[in-house]
Amino acid sequence: MDFGIVLQTDPPARDVVRLMKDAEDAGFRYGWTFDSCVLWQEPFVIYSAILAATSSLVVGPMVTSPGTRDWSVMASTFATLNDMYGNRTVCGIGRGDSAHRVVGKPPSTLATVRDCMRVVKDLAEGRAVTMNDKTVQIPWIRNGRLEMWMAGYGPKALQTVGEHADGFILQCADPAIARWTIGAVRDAARAAGRDPGGITICVAAPAYVGDDLAHQREQLRWFGGMVGNHVADLVARYGSSGAVPRELTDYIREREGYDYSHHGKAGNPSTEFVPDEIVDRFCLLGPASSHVERLQELAELGVDQFSLYLMHDDREATLASYGSQIIPKLTA
Repeated sequence: MDFGIVLQTDPPARDVVRLMKDAEDAGFRYGWTFDSCVLWQEPFVIYSAILAATSSLVVGPMVTSPGTRDWSVMASTFATLNDMYGNRTVCGIGRGDSAHRVVGKPPSTLATVRDCMRVVKDLAEGRAVTMNDKTVQIPWIRNGRLEMWMAGYGPKALQTVGEHADGFILQCADPAIARWTIGAVRDAARAAGRDPGGITICVAAPAYVGDDLAHQREQLRWFGGMVGNHVADLVARYGSSGAVPRELTDYIREREGYDYSHHGKAGNPSTEFVPDEIVDRFCLLGPASSHVERLQELAELGVDQFSLYLMHDDREATLASYGSQIIPKLTA
């Protein structure tokens, strides 16, 4: 199993760069950031500094969206970083949540996400595409490579992943939800004539190593709110039963809204509706042995990478614990 770290690009950017370097030294192979450039600093600027400070870390957004960046600019940015640092980027993409909603835009359609993945990948790898009835090709790219990993929860999003994406990002570490979503992605890949084993499976969730479970739960409760924000759209589309597992939908019944000014942060007041059980299922907490046990269960389900959100009050200690006590047991 590979490991990644997910950070918000809060200022000062040098702290983000430092933590990414520490993560590489601890055995992490991927460095991800949020991409919501109103709420945080511009990640693509910071990627250049991260790549310069590390030797092999692969970096990218978890996740960007089709509606906030021109697709040709996005492709050229990835291609430039790859040309400078040796094909060390990956593009996580979704329909768009905070980056869209804070500027008054709805999420993109799945068809738009699908088209964006194809256009950005082709352009970043040097192939010609059609944009606005015009043939477009970036002439200076040589041996470019960019994988597109798509995030999603609902049946149609999972189908799009299986049919078109290079990787699948599940933002939740619940094994029951992982089993259902991974199965749906692989079924869609088979139906489309693709190799299901060729799609990288990444589970992303907060992790906090320690013994004070009550404190850890309060520090990580924000994640249930963030996932609930996505799930609310699914419930509106599919209802609270049937197409989407109840493990993913039941807990948002008491949800009353969401304040993006606290998005992804410990102490988010919009997440009081999230029960302890959801924190325990969606996140990894407790001593290192508990993390190893959950990660082994996820690996058996086919998860290729675990990327941990490191937004809590003991980041360095958790990072060090993963490097010394957890990563070695999952990569042996």
